[in-house]
Amino acid sequence: MIENRQFYINGAWVDAAEGRDYQVIDPTTEEPFAVIALGGQADTDAAVAAAKAALPAWMATPVEERIAKVEKLLEVYQARASEMGATISQEMGAPIDMASSSQVGAGSWHLSGFINAAKNFEFEHALNADAPNDRIIHEAVGVAALITPWNWPMNQVTLKVGAAAIAGCTMVLKPSEETPLDAMLFAEMMDEAGFPKGVFNLVNGDGVGVGSQLTSHKDVDMVSFTGSSRAGTLISKSAADTLKRVSLELGGKGANVIFADADEKAVKRGVLHMMNNTGQSCNAPSRMFVQREVYDQAVEDAAAVAKAVTVGPASESGRHIGPVVNEVQWGKIQDLIQKGIDEGARLVAGGVGRPEGLNKGFYVRPTVFADVTPDMTISREEIFGPVLAMTPFDTEEEAVELANDTVYGLTNYVQTQDGARLNRMARSLRSGMVEMNGKGRAAGSPFGGMKQSGNGREGGKYGLEDFLEVKAVSGWSTDAN
Repeated sequence: MIENRQFYINGAWVDAAEGRDYQVIDPTTEEPFAVIALGGQADTDAAVAAAKAALPAWMATPVEERIAKVEKLLEVYQARASEMGATISQEMGAPIDMASSSQVGAGSWHLSGFINAAKNFEFEHALNADAPNDRIIHEAVGVAALITPWNWPMNQVTLKVGAAAIAGCTMVLKPSEETPLDAMLFAEMMDEAGFPKGVFNLVNGDGVGVGSQLTSHKDVDMVSFTGSSRAGTLISKSAADTLKRVSLELGGKGANVIFADADEKAVKRGVLHMMNNTGQSCNAPSRMFVQREVYDQAVEDAAAVAKAVTVGPASESGRHIGPVVNEVQWGKIQDLIQKGIDEGARLVAGGVGRPEGLNKGFYVRPTVFADVTPDMTISREEIFGPVLAMTPFDTEEEAVELANDTVYGLTNYVQTQDGARLNRMARSLRSGMVEMNGKGRAAGSPFGGMKQSGNGREGGKYGLEDFLEVKAVSGWSTDAN
């Protein structure tokens, strides 16, 4: 049993002032394998005070030096990648190969992206050529509370820490209590990279404890949160009393619109994308809309692909999917699968219960429903598991209406060989991101949504801007620095 009840505050590992024990569960075995402490108000206050005290000097540090620290962090991160992969795999159930490549790789990808973006970002510049004495200065928002989820832990930690550090913010990280060990390992990396005391702090806790203490804290200037839309609403209300900046990356119910002229791999690609990370991704293409003339074949193909997806322990090497993160999530997914059956959707793959031969572990059967109507629960709610809902459509206009008929607006997907249609769909879909014909977004492309999928953007220069204030100065002396 791993026991680590300390927090990283002001450049040192310290005992919790008000800690209470919390067991970290291995979702493959359903057994606890670690114990951490969940902090209290005194721990939150100490971390915020350290960040506040460190802010003036860190903001005054030349941006080139801040970038150099993140470059050193990236070097340390890559050197300890295998350790990070093993930690993430055991905590949240990602199979070890996927954890070591995609989960860990996301962190180095984002840190590299911020380094490249920062080197080309003008932190100070003239307003325009006609106003040389008007200066625009991009400076740190201040003390930032970073609250991260369990499903892609290093993806989200690095998206926030990398941007905040380069922007000149100091920070307090509260990772998910479901996956705290990877964040504690990351704190060791920050320490090894040589960040000044107080620039980065970590306090473990839950949402109602440390989370709410940070979002309401008078000395926190910004909250960057990734998680559920419900929690995002509560955070916004809490932060409103002190008018903090709030950046939210929340849930999704992505539409994957497949036209009759889509390439032959479109359906398979969509199903496998949905099943990736056991469906625990906010940008998962969970609603597949297929043009009617190819719908029946698409349903047949989707069912076959889902049935071929294997499920197994996170500790085993391979291309299988692992368990979902915990018992609560497993129960929610089972209830929603049953709801789909009860409301009349046609089950063509998977269903309730664990996959055959797996009697322990939070495993879910890769599931596909056909003939799903927009009013059904599985078409409305974010399931956050390996469950795909399929619906036919006739016209492009109907496809847009169906795709946009959701409170969410994170990522939508389009599959067609008609270039003009691709561009029309991209403009018509109400989401922060649109991915077409299986082409991923390039490095530095902003990640984020609209509607109840949140606000703000993460990654590249857009992620830097989230942590920067814009200061307009008149009468700037061009004769001095």
